[in-house]
Amino acid sequence: MASKIRVVGISKHYDVGRKAMRTLDDVGLDVGAGEFVTLVGPSGCGKSTLFSILAGLTAPDPGGELFIDGKRRALDHLLGGVAFMPQRDMLFPWRTVLDNAILAAEIDGVPRRVARERATRSLDRFELRGFAAHYPGQLSGGMRQRVALLRTFMFERDIMLLDEPFGALDALTRALMQRWLLEVWEANRRTVLFITHDIDEAIFLGDRVVVMSARPGRIKFDAAVPLPRPRSTGMVTQPDFVALKRQLLGIIEEESLKTFEAMNQPLATDA
Repeated sequence: MASKIRVVGISKHYDVGRKAMRTLDDVGLDVGAGEFVTLVGPSGCGKSTLFSILAGLTAPDPGGELFIDGKRRALDHLLGGVAFMPQRDMLFPWRTVLDNAILAAEIDGVPRRVARERATRSLDRFELRGFAAHYPGQLSGGMRQRVALLRTFMFERDIMLLDEPFGALDALTRALMQRWLLEVWEANRRTVLFITHDIDEAIFLGDRVVVMSARPGRIKFDAAVPLPRPRSTGMVTQPDFVALKRQLLGIIEEESLKTFEAMNQPLATDA
């Protein structure tokens, strides 16, 4: 599989007073074209920071490199190069479903009429037919997430970064959204990086599961998911699923303990 994204040696620290807090340390990651890769790790390990860097919203420390389609990309010129959905749906309450869906495309320079036509054609696929004129306050949590995902898909980029898009949903809605997302992804096969704290979700969705260590975040573990596609809910009880889940839980528990222990340690002083 051809490499779509290659991250080499990306680090990030924040200055806190006269001290430095290292969030990421020498992160390296390869993601193939059309691959669905899920990221898990203890809270505070830098998953969202890594996404913010890849989306061009945060500058990394000097020295790291990023390659997209085999070509080196300047880390300070990434903004707008990927489609990024943060943890919250970030819908504007004064815009309708249709007008929220086209926002990113409008910002990207797509004429409003053209963007509305494209979004309208996608309403069925995103299970939003009949809700184009509704406002966010009239929608359920799952429907709001579908609008946010439609907006992300409308921002036509080959790479999608999804940061815990289903984290605030109840278990039943979350399971429905997972199956729906896989159907949508199968239809276009964009390259997806997906952050989650749910191990079952990480395995069920991903071609690979990548585990980040406790802060400062590094790639601790990277495993292919030994399940065929398309996925079905019955797979969560299969021996391969259970075995990988057990392995991942052990690693996450180990790293979470390190996070807990580090909470009582002073921050490292800048040299």
